[in-house]
Amino acid sequence: MSVRNLKQLFAPASVALVGASERPGSVGATMLRNLREGGFKGALYPVNPKYDTLDGLQVWADVGDLPQAPDLAIICTPPATIPAIVRRLGELGTRAAIVMSAGVSTARDARGRSIKQAMLDAANPYLLRILGANSSGLLAPGIGLNASIAVGGAAAGRIAFVSESGALMAGVLDWARTRNVGFSTFIALGESADVDFGDVLDYLASDPGTSAILVHAESVRHARKFMSAARAAARSKPTLMLKAGRSLEAATAGACLSGVLARPDDVYDAAIRRAGMLRVYTTDQLFAAVETLARAKPLFGERLALIGNGAGPVVLAADALQYGGGHQAVLAAETVARLRDLVPEWSGSGELNLRGDAPPERYRDVIDVLLHDPEAHAVVMIHAPNAVVDPADVARAVAPLAKASSRNVLACWLGLQSVGEARTIAYEAGMPAYRTPEAAVNGFLQIVHFRRNQQLLMEVPASIGDGEPDRDRARALVRAALERGRRTGRYLLDDPDTKAILDAYGIPTVPTRAAATPDEAVAMAAEIGYPVAVKILSPDVVQKSDVGGVSLDLDTPEAVRAATERMAKRLAELKPDARLDGFIVQAMARNPEAHELIAGAALDSVFGPVILFGQGGLAVEAVNDHAVALPPLNTVLARDLISRTRVARQLAGYRNHPPADLDAIAAVLVQVARLVAEVPEIVELDINPLLADGNGAVVLDARLRVAPPDRAGNALDRLAIRPYPVELEEVVPWQGGTILLRPIRPEDGAAHVAFFNALTPDDVRYRMFVRVRELQPAQLARFTQIDYDREMAFIATRSGPDGAPETLAVSRVVADPDNMSAEFAVTVRSDLKGKGLGVMLMNKLIAYCRARGTREIVGEALPQNAPVIGLVKKLGFTVGPVDEDEGVRKFWLDLR
Repeated sequence: MSVRNLKQLFAPASVALVGASERPGSVGATMLRNLREGGFKGALYPVNPKYDTLDGLQVWADVGDLPQAPDLAIICTPPATIPAIVRRLGELGTRAAIVMSAGVSTARDARGRSIKQAMLDAANPYLLRILGANSSGLLAPGIGLNASIAVGGAAAGRIAFVSESGALMAGVLDWARTRNVGFSTFIALGESADVDFGDVLDYLASDPGTSAILVHAESVRHARKFMSAARAAARSKPTLMLKAGRSLEAATAGACLSGVLARPDDVYDAAIRRAGMLRVYTTDQLFAAVETLARAKPLFGERLALIGNGAGPVVLAADALQYGGGHQAVLAAETVARLRDLVPEWSGSGELNLRGDAPPERYRDVIDVLLHDPEAHAVVMIHAPNAVVDPADVARAVAPLAKASSRNVLACWLGLQSVGEARTIAYEAGMPAYRTPEAAVNGFLQIVHFRRNQQLLMEVPASIGDGEPDRDRARALVRAALERGRRTGRYLLDDPDTKAILDAYGIPTVPTRAAATPDEAVAMAAEIGYPVAVKILSPDVVQKSDVGGVSLDLDTPEAVRAATERMAKRLAELKPDARLDGFIVQAMARNPEAHELIAGAALDSVFGPVILFGQGGLAVEAVNDHAVALPPLNTVLARDLISRTRVARQLAGYRNHPPADLDAIAAVLVQVARLVAEVPEIVELDINPLLADGNGAVVLDARLRVAPPDRAGNALDRLAIRPYPVELEEVVPWQGGTILLRPIRPEDGAAHVAFFNALTPDDVRYRMFVRVRELQPAQLARFTQIDYDREMAFIATRSGPDGAPETLAVSRVVADPDNMSAEFAVTVRSDLKGKGLGVMLMNKLIAYCRARGTREIVGEALPQNAPVIGLVKKLGFTVGPVDEDEGVRKFWLDLR
């Protein structure tokens, strides 16, 4: 359902408390007290047949007796009573309820349904939204609403806190009160029978009273919904997540290493990054991060300059920066010279210690110099209090400089009482302030990590290469494997079959053949060409080297024959029950300088397919150097995945080893992600090793596991992020030739810039309602990198005179989270108007919205934009008069 009727939940004008009580310690009594003490100004209706009045308020015996439908009902009654109460509330016109009661999932009604399902069935006809069950409630301090069991309420502010845990609510609220942290909303989801993380994030993303969103989660159930909502929220305001339950156990005991290595916590980490959020690991970090990000300025880079009035604190900060993966600024010679004039006792290298007696002006002058150095992208200033210099005077000297600078200046005021005034001055100047050097450095690193995630969310990647995969061949090979599996019960594909599937997706592989006998192995070796490697082929052997099942550098027929016979004998001795299907013969890949990597895929129980990359080889589990990402991938996301491993530093080149071809490695990862997205029967894949050097990357060994579709999941439904919808591509005739109508892709960035530059100034104004000279990078990313689950942009494209694709026209539609209404826009290149492109793209857009069940399409245009107004009239839209307040004409098309 998403945001439908959530306004009544978060900002009700009236509240009914069903199960109100005066019994001390009861939920009904606690809720009534909190509602009264919170200062809620709306109507309050206690409901309980046992009372006539409570706390001076009239009490109604039943919700059907209420004088009006309350916006919000809070239900604190036994589970068996809840479905009937919900039904009567729905009939009355109430559209939101908080169910505080526990045991709703386990209790059953007379028909055998769980009370939870009966409750949802009762709510559904009325679109009544339910928070809970077993929720601890919510607070909206801005309207004085404390609809929770929390003690003491909360101060009003602009931070929203969303948690599954009611137990955490009390602790966090108490913590926040001691630090003067206020909230726009504080909500405990409970069991999330209806309203879940996705719904709340969608609502808060567009809530003008919320400037930052904090999420505490133990688990996510609806991954696609969560990811779409989280990405939308993170685009509009800082969104941070504290993930509880950091399991270090393997995700599965998979037949492939990728399934073993991809731990659930790694997958959550990948999802949080992909959504553009920032992950934190403690409650302190959560609130410190939101304070930092709320005051942070755009980063010039990731190098930090450190200064302080004592060597010890600055060294601690430098240690925190190094161990946090950050980089200290390397100052220019001119900067060093100017700083030595200001701080004569400084050697010119190492910690910049201003000394304890440094006057406020020295802080100001040193920071001013650092802020003009091109390599000092931010500054952390540390002040330890002493009897010589007043910290408040230091703050007054530095604050104007920090406020005026376009770079971040973060301050550490060591101590408590003696630096309180200095902290206040810093806050008022918008300068983040911390209690310890480590916290200040961590604040800077949080800005770095958040900006990186935001860049991944908004990045426009380069092309992933030429050519389309041979999907039909790959699917045919998988179908054949499934058929064999139904007969044999074995769904694990060995190296030759796996490589055939990888080859269909353009992933380079070492020539490989399967041989049933030693004689066939000799023949295959001659066909491939010497030298070759020979490996045993047995469904009962996972690690071939454990049974002596690998022989390398065989350069004669006799050597091949001897190796195969030796392997067969060895297998019979060590594993007499193991089946011997034959031998694998492959070209010998001789490259001592190549890196052994692992690339693969596994199926996570929550987020579906995930892509794994890291250092490979025989010791892959012991080395434990890998990272995880969610498909689909593009070049930018694949490179980010590579960068999050330790082996990435080796791939960049060292000593006499040239750098590896990162583009080739990224291309393999992109195609692996594409393969598992488009062939849903694939549940696990290992490429180990993937050999990579400066000349490219090639698969040496691979294995793959398939499962029937009913166990693997639908190709689209099992993905947390919807991939590029290739099925919507369409070739149509136009102007004596053909053009391609298709969804926009991130790789269309360059063509989209050219398209924008070909528009006249009036056409740009008609589209954006303001004059825009050039497309900014963030705008370009927003136009080309879309969430296909929430919005769609179709382009008309063809090859230009230079052979590169050119964009001729664009139609775009963005649906609300409920898919009730979708807003559209259409733009045709200025020199191609009147040639049918607008009608063609609009018809495709309308058909797409109808197929998705969208109820209406809406749009607006400046009154002088006659071409668009004429187009929508031709397509059957209703066109309204000029809106005097907004200066536009609005139009809509009912699709029902």
